Amino acid sequence: MCDLQNGVQVPSYFICPISLDIMKDPVTLSTGITYDRDSIEKWLFSKKNKVCPMTKQVVVDIELTPNLTLRRLIHSWCTLNPSSGVERCLDPRPPTTKTEIIKLLKDSKSPHLQMASLKRLRTIVFESERSKRLLESVGAVDHLSFTLTSVLTSTEDTTKQMSITEDALTILYHLQLSPTAIKSLFEKTEDFVDTLTRMMQRDASHESRTYAVMLLKSMFQVVDPMHATSLNPKFFTELINILIDQISIKATKAALKLLINVCSSSRNRVKATKVDAVAVLIDTLLNHTERRVSEMIIILLDQLCQCAEGRAGLLRHRGGLAVVSKKIFRVSSVASESAVRILHSVVKYSGERSVVHEMLELGVVGKLCLVMNVDCGKKMKEKAKEILKMNSRVWKTSPCIPNNLVSSYP
Repeated sequence: MCDLQNGVQVPSYFICPISLDIMKDPVTLSTGITYDRDSIEKWLFSKKNKVCPMTKQVVVDIELTPNLTLRRLIHSWCTLNPSSGVERCLDPRPPTTKTEIIKLLKDSKSPHLQMASLKRLRTIVFESERSKRLLESVGAVDHLSFTLTSVLTSTEDTTKQMSITEDALTILYHLQLSPTAIKSLFEKTEDFVDTLTRMMQRDASHESRTYAVMLLKSMFQVVDPMHATSLNPKFFTELINILIDQISIKATKAALKLLINVCSSSRNRVKATKVDAVAVLIDTLLNHTERRVSEMIIILLDQLCQCAEGRAGLLRHRGGLAVVSKKIFRVSSVASESAVRILHSVVKYSGERSVVHEMLELGVVGKLCLVMNVDCGKKMKEKAKEILKMNSRVWKTSPCIPNNLVSSYP
């Protein structure tokens, strides 16, 4: 027996072994131990534990069986002890079962039942971690990806079709798939990248565009980099449109992270520059104050300036060199190093006379001298020193360099 603060004796078998509180919805695990539903679901699904807390046995079957007898006993006991401060346990709403989910997935294959079934599945995915794992365990991922692809490739273009795709995508995103499941989804459905690219287009809702880019970001974090070398140019167009439209900070960060990931490939760097990525990134950098966004933009510009098209795009933009130089020491150490690398790439491979003079007029040379004069990374100093040495004839005696920094010139 256990004591409440007011001395009421509580039967020990009413107490959840995890929360140590009276159980409101007792359920029995496949190991034979009974827990309160909320506590065991958090243990298994939120905390990703795979063993029974009491027996330490591996839980193979995640089905939780309601302990109706114990629930009735607790309910009766609570009813008899209202004056002692014991809260009456209300009858919990029955959780969604595996059988119900399987039926809904089956019904969603029928044109007449598809919309209603997906609406119900959308509600279920938000219920709990248990619901998410049940959906995944009965093959919902493959079914939803197939639904998305088949609807988007059909000739129909109706409000109903858009609603179906948005519901399917919402469910898929909120399943919060593990890296293994995401990798499996990519390998099973080779054209799924094109499907998600279509969902990033401007005729989709902001929510769907965000979910699509978030899923793509997760996907390219786990798949073989070789799969990223044959991406459709439309993929880059839609990512850049998301940056232009600024639909949400989450979508912006995901798009930048995704571009950084795929632009490790030289082929993709060229594809990105062809859809005016450099100009869009500079405009975003000029107008954005969020530190992490600024950092990712500079990292991405560093990647793009490794190709001639990227450097040309930077130099075409009236604010290109100025904004990159300005961000040195203003965002983060990582961003500062990337910014100096950008300037190094420009001077080394695209350092025409006009560019060299522009850098002097914009105060870029003075900023590089400052890099030489402060405590920062060794590699960053080396890059700055190389840039200054490459153009010492033009820059060293220039009155554009502040007097207090002339002594720093190498």
